[in-house]
Amino acid sequence: MARRLLAAGLLGAFCVAGHAACDTGLAERMHAKLHPKRALDHERAACEPWRGLPGRFIVVLPMPRPSSEPGVTDFDLDVLVVQQADNGNTERAKIVSRLFEESALTEDAVRIGEIKVDTARYTLAADTRAFGVRILRQGSSRANPYSSETLTLYVPQGQKLVKVLDDLQVTLERGEWDTNCAGNFETVRGTLSVARGSTHSGYADLILREARSETRSTMQGEECATHERAPTFKSTVLRYDGAGYRASKAVASN
Repeated sequence: MARRLLAAGLLGAFCVAGHAACDTGLAERMHAKLHPKRALDHERAACEPWRGLPGRFIVVLPMPRPSSEPGVTDFDLDVLVVQQADNGNTERAKIVSRLFEESALTEDAVRIGEIKVDTARYTLAADTRAFGVRILRQGSSRANPYSSETLTLYVPQGQKLVKVLDDLQVTLERGEWDTNCAGNFETVRGTLSVARGSTHSGYADLILREARSETRSTMQGEECATHERAPTFKSTVLRYDGAGYRASKAVASN
């Protein structure tokens, strides 16, 4: 029973109900203005105020592309930094920075569960602050449950947005079992933080700290017994090389 509940949790952890991208309708207005002839995936569109920057919002517009492959959908992604008018009138919102990517996301057997804006304080330099977009994905197999979360960091540079960290996996949950008891499950959870040091490029280093845990279940008589391995921990330093952040070194413990 516990194993069935865990598998169900892995499959449903990132399911969310449909929601308006912004209470003010900002995302829908930006979509109508920029892509009047394109369909918007309203369920997965995202919009959040950029904390610490009054009137500034981050908007993510996922738009499905026509596909000839059954069960496969590509999405164009338009990521915007928008400045609201002082009176909050979304009709007068101004696009400050933007990055449009064709076929940025693909959905097949692994579906896109949610797109979230991450406005943690990723201060990479005295005058440079990044924001994140998190993509949550989940598989459809009950026997092989799978879910993951990736993080991409963007930096405004004038009218353009530049990716400085691309699709870094920060969470992973996966397993393989007989849908009754016997099986193996793995969970990796990571947190990203800004280090105090910086590279020659002037951007601060990033540190990814990960905790990995594994469980194994087997039938023992009429009982399903679960055995947990001791968790392991790893820290990886990411350094900016002038084009993006790359893994520099990792130190594992336990």
